[in-house]
Amino acid sequence: MTGETHRARAREEEHGPLVPLALDTVRRLLALDAGHGARAALPGVREALRRFPELSADPAGPPGHDSDELAALAELCEVIGWILFDAGRYRAAHHANLRALALAERCGDRATARLVLLNHSMLQTQLDRPRAALASVARVAGPRALPALVDSLVLVRRAHAAALLGGGARAARLIRRARSRFLDGASPADPPWAWWIDRTELLGHHGWVLARLGEFGAAVPLLHEAATAPGPSYRHLFTAELLAALAGAGAWREAEDLIADLAPRAAAIGSARTTETLGRAAAHLLGRADAPPNARAAAAFLRESLPARPAPDRRARS
Repeated sequence: MTGETHRARAREEEHGPLVPLALDTVRRLLALDAGHGARAALPGVREALRRFPELSADPAGPPGHDSDELAALAELCEVIGWILFDAGRYRAAHHANLRALALAERCGDRATARLVLLNHSMLQTQLDRPRAALASVARVAGPRALPALVDSLVLVRRAHAAALLGGGARAARLIRRARSRFLDGASPADPPWAWWIDRTELLGHHGWVLARLGEFGAAVPLLHEAATAPGPSYRHLFTAELLAALAGAGAWREAEDLIADLAPRAAAIGSARTTETLGRAAAHLLGRADAPPNARAAAAFLRESLPARPAPDRRARS
C-alpha cells in the first residue's frame, strides 16, 4: 500500500466515503466563492488539500481509486484550480489544473477535462500567453460537434486570445459567434457545469473583448449591463472592466460615479483579478493628463481603498 493510499483510507475511516465527501466539499467551496469571492474560499481550499492528499500529488502518479472516486477528485481539483486562479495564486492554479486534467482523463471524464482546459486557457490569457491559451482551447474539441454552451465558451476563450494577439476583426467575429451560439440554447449534451454560462456572462465577455480592442464606446454599455445584473461574486470583474473602459473612453464623470459606488466596498472584494483590474484602471486614470482633478482624486481614493495583497504569482509555466 502506498503512503497516499494509506492516508486516503485513514481519511475515509475518519470522515466517510470519498465521493460524497469530495462532492460536499465542492458545494461548500462553490458557495463560498459565489457569495464572498475567491479569497474567502482559500481557507477551505487549504483544508481540502490537507484532507485529500491526492490533489497535491504528481499529476502522472498512480491514483489508487476507482472511476467514481477519480471523477469526484477531478471535479474538486477543478474547483480548487478556479479559486486559486481568481485569488491570484497562478502557480498553484497551474498545478491544480494539471492534476485535475490528469484525474479527469484517467477516469474518462471528458466533461470535466473540457472545463479544466477552458479554465487553463483563461489562466494563460491572464498571464499574457495567448498562443498557449489557444492551444489549450484546441484540445477541447472532439470527434463530435460541441454542445452549444460549451462551444460558446470555447469561442469566448478564443476571442480573448485573438484580441491579445492583435487580431481585432477576428476577435470581434469570434465573440459575436459566441453570443449567437449561446442563443442556440442548452441541450442534454451540455455538461452540468455549464449552468453558469448565461446571457449576462456572454454580455460581459463581449464588452471585455471590445475593450481589449480599444472599442471603448461599444464596450461600455455591454459591460454596464453585465456589471449591474444580479449574479455571483466573481462577476464583480465586469464592474472592474467597466471602470477600465470608462477611463479608456475618457468618460470622467461616469468613472467618478462608479468609483464613488465601488470604493466603500472595495476592501471586501474577494477576487484578486478584480482588484488587480481596479488597480490598473486607477493608475491609468491617475496618469491621464487630460483627466480632470476630480477624476484623478477619485482614482487615488479607489487605489487607497483596495485590499492590500502580495504581488500576483505569475511564474506558472505552460
